[in-house]
Amino acid sequence: MAFSRIVCITCLALAGAAPSAHAQLEKVGAGAYSLAPKAADRAVPAAPYRTEAMRQRAAPSNQWYSALVYSAKPEVLFAHPLTILPSTAGIEFALPSKTVVPTERRDVEIHYPHQDGLLLSPVGQVLERPVLAQASDWAIDIAWGAKAPAMTATVAHGSPFVSLRIAQGDVRLQVPPGATRSAASDARVLALDFKGKAYALFGPTGVQWEQRSGTEWIGHLPAGKGYVAAAALPDASAATQALFLRHAYAFLTDTRVDWAFDEARSILTSTYAATAQTMEGPAATPLLGLLPHQWHNNPSLQGTLGPSYASLRGPIKLITEGRFQTQRTYNGFVPYWPGLDEQPRSAELRELLKADQRNARRMMLENGTGPYWQGKGLQRITKLMDVAEQQGDMQARDQLLQLLKGRVEQWFSGDNGKTYFHYDKAQGTVVSYPEEYFGVEQMNDHHFHYGYWIRAMADIALRDPQWAAKERWGGMVELLIADIATTERGAAAFPFIRNFDHYEGHSWASGIGLGPFGNNQESSSEAINAWAGLILWAEITGNKALRDVGIYLYTNEIEAINTYWFDLHRQVFPPEYQNVETSMVFGGKYAHNTWWIDEPRQIKGINLLPITSASTYLGRDPAFVKRSMATLKPDTEIYAARGKVAKPIDIWQDLFAKTLALADPQAGLAQWDRWGSFELGDTRSHTLHWLLSLQAMGTPDFETTANITLYSVFKRPDGKKTYLAFNATKQPITVRFSDGVVLQVAPGRLARQ
Repeated sequence: MAFSRIVCITCLALAGAAPSAHAQLEKVGAGAYSLAPKAADRAVPAAPYRTEAMRQRAAPSNQWYSALVYSAKPEVLFAHPLTILPSTAGIEFALPSKTVVPTERRDVEIHYPHQDGLLLSPVGQVLERPVLAQASDWAIDIAWGAKAPAMTATVAHGSPFVSLRIAQGDVRLQVPPGATRSAASDARVLALDFKGKAYALFGPTGVQWEQRSGTEWIGHLPAGKGYVAAAALPDASAATQALFLRHAYAFLTDTRVDWAFDEARSILTSTYAATAQTMEGPAATPLLGLLPHQWHNNPSLQGTLGPSYASLRGPIKLITEGRFQTQRTYNGFVPYWPGLDEQPRSAELRELLKADQRNARRMMLENGTGPYWQGKGLQRITKLMDVAEQQGDMQARDQLLQLLKGRVEQWFSGDNGKTYFHYDKAQGTVVSYPEEYFGVEQMNDHHFHYGYWIRAMADIALRDPQWAAKERWGGMVELLIADIATTERGAAAFPFIRNFDHYEGHSWASGIGLGPFGNNQESSSEAINAWAGLILWAEITGNKALRDVGIYLYTNEIEAINTYWFDLHRQVFPPEYQNVETSMVFGGKYAHNTWWIDEPRQIKGINLLPITSASTYLGRDPAFVKRSMATLKPDTEIYAARGKVAKPIDIWQDLFAKTLALADPQAGLAQWDRWGSFELGDTRSHTLHWLLSLQAMGTPDFETTANITLYSVFKRPDGKKTYLAFNATKQPITVRFSDGVVLQVAPGRLARQ
């Protein structure tokens, strides 16, 4: 599973590249990156709240706990099922409850805010500002004192416990007014009830619990036993309290996810393992709370699931083993869809191709001027290039290819005074200028931004592998990949898979996690675009380790999208929630909105774009697709009743036609308006080619798999299937589909049957 190849290449680029004539540039093949931002450009934020050992590692941006290391003001961490607030007062924890919040959009948001917290602190000690002392794949240690901490707390995703180590003295518990003591069967346990919620503290043998007031308890700890576990319980039953007592003294020491891709079966297995130190009593495994995407449709967990919590993410179910697995089918994708045979709309497609080719230079950078819009523009033109090539217009293909190369060289060379990439060694990150969407100041959206670049470069490499070789322009691609997908843990150059939350199964977009509801991600589809880019680049370069991490990210993020953004299994959204999907997932809430406008078409579309050949996952549930698309009209009417109008009124109509086509190709094609608006990451040519392709091939078939990485299967209503397979290697391959179909695929070719 080690991803050492990418890491080593990048480290060589960072440590041993020859300086260019410009003292602030480091060469990477034909490209270069800057060692410092230019005078007028912002620098990346500092991450000062770490121990010295953690400062030797790249700063962990874009994680559920990133606010701890970046924000001077203490912020809530959402470690489902608990909320955590570390501060100079101690560590406050709570079991949050659902709050339904009406909005001006005439819908509701669902919040699980941190409130009514229980505060733990050492007695008689002045606490320093808490810092990050350790981080594993889904657990962290928080220390009060960077060198000799007065207290250290371990918290983790899925854990119902806050595990405390007190350097000396006793522990204080401050509770909200109204909290009362409950019965406990063990002298070590302080059981409490507050507003119908069960809490418990588990002290060492010999602990004495003293109530000082109605809101304060002191745990007198025996000498040499400075440890306490605090928990929120799913219920107040004696059986549940006994369950927690058996596992309370298993203090987490490490959490780790490993993955393996079975290419023959197209199955991705993710293995989650937590290790612990037993503080007293018989050896015990840690309790883990599994989220719906982990326990749903998981036969390996049959008979192991225990009590559950109601949470923002749906039911969180406890298991008593410190290890579990999930298996996902990887349904593949191909770089592009094949050319269309002559048919009634072929002339229209040719006309659109000519028009789009004429406008390609303008369309390559039509909105912003920074890395997001430039990457988006590059991918836009590569998708246009796909259509031109597959429809046999090689002259147009070659012209577009040259246009793309020229723009990439302008950015990657480091010679341009305005557009450049900068590697910050102190924090371990690549940023790019001119800054867009706080990509530097707040470290936002690196997987979104660089995902477009990586995918576009992979598409160019399919046509000119020598130009895209690492010794030339591909070295800069490897740098961007390392920024978002390094799998070496604890490295100084880059953090471990920067944006991905391994336990929640999806990415986070905000770099420093500002706000009362924790981190967030809006455009889940742009995360998928990034992971598809990793997979394609890996196939082209023959890097199986990168391919496997790309498949791990792609398949797990799709499952999380289907669970937490779309709620396909009807396990997450409560009855009060009125929308078909959510567009913004936070640590502590979800909302149907965007960061820039509350117009309903863009709210829906932000989790669809960019629609490419890797977007077939959007058609997993045709009934959901139709239900979602049907809400556009009434939602727009509500928007209009508020005195607002979309500009243009049919904004992104191409996205919705393409999405509907995944469930009903004929309906999607009929809905599309050739002269209507189009999303600025796509072209009319690519949209029509997409729609006509689905009309010919049918909808995605998620039951049939293949024994390669780059494949797709479609099925018409009459049962006829279309099989696609792409061979990125230099040797012929034989592709076997799970239903018995066999395809012979030549090197560098797309085969169809």
